[in-house]
Amino acid sequence: MKKAVLGLFLIMLTSTVYGMNENPEKRKLKSSMKEVYSVLPQDVDNITDMFKEGYFYGRLRFNNFGFQWNDELEIKGKTLRKDHAIGALGGSVIYKSAYLNGFAFTAGLYATQAFGALDDNEAYLYKSGKGVLSRYDLLNEGKENIISLAQAYLEYRNKNISLKVGRLMFESFLTASNDTKMIPNTFEGATLGSTYSPHTVVKMAYLTQQKLRDHSEFHHILARGDVTADDHFNSYSENDDAGMHLGLTESKLNERGIKDRLIIIEGKNNSIEHLIVRMNYTAVPDLVSSAMVQADYKFGFGDLSVIPALRYMQQFDNGAGKIGGANLKTIIEGYTDPDSLDSWLFGARIDLIQDAWKLRFGYTKIADKGDIVAPWRGFPTGGFTRAMSQYNWYANTETYMVRADYDFDKAGFVPGLKAFMRYAIQDFDDAKPGVLYADSDVLTLDVLKEIESIPNLYLKFRMGHIVGDPLIKNGQIKKLDPSYDEARFEINYLF
Repeated sequence: MKKAVLGLFLIMLTSTVYGMNENPEKRKLKSSMKEVYSVLPQDVDNITDMFKEGYFYGRLRFNNFGFQWNDELEIKGKTLRKDHAIGALGGSVIYKSAYLNGFAFTAGLYATQAFGALDDNEAYLYKSGKGVLSRYDLLNEGKENIISLAQAYLEYRNKNISLKVGRLMFESFLTASNDTKMIPNTFEGATLGSTYSPHTVVKMAYLTQQKLRDHSEFHHILARGDVTADDHFNSYSENDDAGMHLGLTESKLNERGIKDRLIIIEGKNNSIEHLIVRMNYTAVPDLVSSAMVQADYKFGFGDLSVIPALRYMQQFDNGAGKIGGANLKTIIEGYTDPDSLDSWLFGARIDLIQDAWKLRFGYTKIADKGDIVAPWRGFPTGGFTRAMSQYNWYANTETYMVRADYDFDKAGFVPGLKAFMRYAIQDFDDAKPGVLYADSDVLTLDVLKEIESIPNLYLKFRMGHIVGDPLIKNGQIKKLDPSYDEARFEINYLF
């Protein structure tokens, strides 16, 4: 608690001392809460100006989550589901130096202090709100706070390239900062971006460690912590993302001499008018890799813009299936090849955009083969059918989604107000008990408001209403009722 308070104090003190408000429009927040920089440091010709002409970027934020199950659950004396609420206060201060001979550096300090309704030993029951604390630290040390230097990297840039080395964010098809809680998802490694061609952008990454949003320390890219006799919650010490493969444990990789490193190559090309083509290759050598291609084409009818898109992803098993099995939870019953993670994903969508309105229809299908492995906060079905907190990339899963966006500001009704609603129908495989989710309908609503009278103050409200169809055969429950209601409220202030 003291450390978190100290961290927040340092953030606010730094902002005051260095006059962050001298340029209040240095960055904005997207609807996803991702920061977009509009003002960045420029080139200088001496080391003194390299520091003097740098910029500080501050952010204070408050998050609150309420979660209510349709039915709470206890089996053999162990609670598996419990209604709860959790909130957190936090912030960040990021410093970016100016560029001297192409070189610069960035450092980002983040702090969060959570206030949860559950007892410390019930931390495993938190759902989406778990992102504001470290469950491992709470269960083992009683800590509800995190202070983290989540960004710290050196950069070299010239007209065509940008090379970064250190702790950093990397946005790609399967990796993302996913900054919707208090601290973004970041990595350790090196990244390279290239814009040699005016119509093609290429970026690459070699990543050695990851720090999920709810971790205080960096950890394995694709290894789960082993559960030990004296530490039942040690599995939270490494990659414990909800999309992580539970069979890929730290000890199993060590036994085989496998270093889980993430290699990414991604490109985007718009050389053909109205057509954008995206390609991605992501690999953890000796475990799993994937290739993805996506095409978006835009055409119009008067004021109406129509943008259809197709996505195809092929996943290749390079050894992970033999170690952990075809199912992310290691329950391989019902899988055609229980030792293979070979699989594919197909997605299709169409966007209809006119004035303040945007309407999206999406569809995704996962092959009846292995589950898709993606524990790096980039979502394989994202932008097509994924709704809030949903994991719809298990084997033989089909999802249909419709999303409607309305910009009240653009329509001239309410300044700074936007809203969008999703409705998704998720059809999971009933014959696979390892696909823990039962079929469900998902309704979500997001409302965002930028306060005009207080520049850089953002409010965001989200709700999710999930109605599930529990699977019962021969009087026995095969899949639990997935129904729940969730509400989130967030305040962000940039300075």
